[in-house]
Order: sequence, then structure tokens, then C-alpha cells
Amino acid sequence: MAEIAAEAGLGRMTVYGHFKTRAELIDAAVIESLGRGEDILAQVPLDGPPAEAFGRLIESSWTLLNEARGLLAAAQKELPSERVRELHAKAEARVRGILERGQQEGVFRTDLPIHWLLTTTHVVMNAAADEVVAGLVTSEDASRLIIAVLQPAIAAAPGREQQR
Repeated sequence: MAEIAAEAGLGRMTVYGHFKTRAELIDAAVIESLGRGEDILAQVPLDGPPAEAFGRLIESSWTLLNEARGLLAAAQKELPSERVRELHAKAEARVRGILERGQQEGVFRTDLPIHWLLTTTHVVMNAAADEVVAGLVTSEDASRLIIAVLQPAIAAAPGREQQR
């Protein structure tokens, strides 16, 4: 808390006056960050072909994740995983909607449940963030790499009957 207060240019007691614990502070910061992100993601057009909409959403989501990756790492360390998922529910619903539409239109695979496609998306995006931190991938290349992995992973196989 002392480090956070110093970084914010505040006294430690001022920070403690608003947040009793580091977890409370991180929770509030995540809520604020996700609110700003929601304003940006709400502007992403999700119409048109599902694969294109998915790509646009991933690209925009990557930009937000990249900007907030330190906060996300702190949240994953300090907050229960259920709370982190709860905080991201609205953003996840947006991805879920595109995946469901893609399945209904027969362009995304239906042999895997939506929750697994969401998990795969989450894992690939967070792995990209780790690679950027490690200096192995540039943040500019990350969204292209994420989409290059996820698009074929979710695409329905051509000429093969999809399970329903």
C-alpha cells in the first residue's frame, strides 16, 4: 500500500482511508479499468461475418489487456479467481455472443463447447501478454499472432459436418 500511495502521490493514510486492504484497492482499480475498456469495446462493430467481428474484438481487447497487464497480474494474485471472472463477465459476454453467432452460422466449430473456446481465447491472450513482458514478442505483433492462432482454432472445418 505504501508503494501504491507513493506512486499515486498520496500519503499512505489517505489510501487506507479509502481502501482497507490492497485487494480492495486492486478490485476498485480493475472496476475502473474495465469501465474504461467497456467504453472502447462498445464501439467495436460486431456485425458482419463472425470471423471478422471476432478479429476486431480480439484486436481491441488485446490493446486493453496490454495496457492493463500489470493490473491484471496484481488482480490474479490478490483477488479470488471467481472475483476476477465476475469482473470480466461483461467483456466475456461480448466474445461469447460472437462465438455463439459463429456457431449458429456454421463458421465456427461446434464440436467444442463455447466455454472451452472462451478459455482458449483467454489463455492465448494471456500467454501473449507474458511473451511481451519477457521481450519475446512486441506488443504490436501480439494481436496479429493471437488472431493467427485463434482463427483456425475456432473455425469450422471446411467440408466437414459440424456436430450440434
